[in-house]
Amino acid sequence: MGYTLAEKVLARVSGNPGVCAGDEVMARPDFVVVYDFPGYTDVIFRQMKDDFGIHRLPDPGRYAVFIDHMVPVATPKEEELHILTRTWCAEQNVPLYERRGIGHQVAAELGYATPGAFVVHFDGHISQLGAFGTLAIGLRRNILEAFVRERVSLKVPQTTRINLHGTLPVGVMARDVFHHIVRVLGPASCRFQVMEVGGPGLASISLEGRQVICGLAMFTGAVAAVCNPDELSLAYTRGRARMALDVVVSDADARYAAVHDIDISALEPVIVLPPNPANTRDLSEHIGTEVHAGYLGSCASGRLEDLRIAAQILKGRRVKDGFSLHVIPTSQDIMSKAAAEGLISTLVEAGAFTSSPSCDYCFGRIATMTAGQKAVSTGTLNVPGRMGSPESQIFLMSAASVAAAAIEGRIADPRRYL
Repeated sequence: MGYTLAEKVLARVSGNPGVCAGDEVMARPDFVVVYDFPGYTDVIFRQMKDDFGIHRLPDPGRYAVFIDHMVPVATPKEEELHILTRTWCAEQNVPLYERRGIGHQVAAELGYATPGAFVVHFDGHISQLGAFGTLAIGLRRNILEAFVRERVSLKVPQTTRINLHGTLPVGVMARDVFHHIVRVLGPASCRFQVMEVGGPGLASISLEGRQVICGLAMFTGAVAAVCNPDELSLAYTRGRARMALDVVVSDADARYAAVHDIDISALEPVIVLPPNPANTRDLSEHIGTEVHAGYLGSCASGRLEDLRIAAQILKGRRVKDGFSLHVIPTSQDIMSKAAAEGLISTLVEAGAFTSSPSCDYCFGRIATMTAGQKAVSTGTLNVPGRMGSPESQIFLMSAASVAAAAIEGRIADPRRYL
């Protein structure tokens, strides 16, 4: 019996010739990446010193810290947190990346998305590095273990395989694919497992689209998501990867907890209704619903293909009066490339508000809604209060669908504008 990609990676980092799902291992992460956030990094820094007597990390190059929340700061207390982070990183000689964009995306750009590597974070959306064949797991509060000792304890997860078939129709995006996966398989279909996405249909999904699918995997219950590396992902990581590792892929006879086949060739745009990320429907069922705000960004969107399709839809058109559309590129690199292509100009001319990369729109720190308002969003969550008042509502959808809704001030089918 063969091994899955996840089993192969965890065998290497635990020093074992082979491990299987269910085995308890002590695994040494290749990289530990986090963003500074109150209650997480500030507590970790203090506990390292006060509770464990650790004053110096033995291998600081394995770590990376991103400042991508509370950017720009709005209060002195927020700046104090950033100062604490800058000081700690300088003292520990840990790489710090500030104002480069959303850390999960910037981590890929900087080569932490190394095929075959094992990466941990406290945020589960780090799983998007799986688009490059990286096993990236969100350990939540257990991330402290990765700071106070070399290895972390974990049980090797099972893997559920999802084979995609067909080709994406025009106007349908990877975001629609992921939400369709949740609709078909359910929000607990990969609970405590690795979601492995492949099949011939994956070839019609861009690398950015694969990041979307892998990055949202937690909403199937998964602890991580991966795609077996192919020439598309290897071309991106070539020259970026921070480690020289053998490329690993799942064996043809690997053992999976389940295998599912999903045809994407007839897929329509989908929408996720409030109040939870499992409430997926066909967007066509909700055409005409009035909405007041739109957000295109987050670690699950805001990449070049999202900005391109939004600009294509909005070019020569205007955002409806009274509708607030916020377009936030995922990284400074993406924003620069979008500006060079003229995408930013097109979006601004259409009436969109664009801003530098930040996580703050996604978790409701900026552009909050009041009671009774409704937003269309490419953010990660639609739970009550995520973007302001708990009496407001969030409808999750693709970048194309957000752009179409911005024109009409109502939920609209993006295909009529393409």
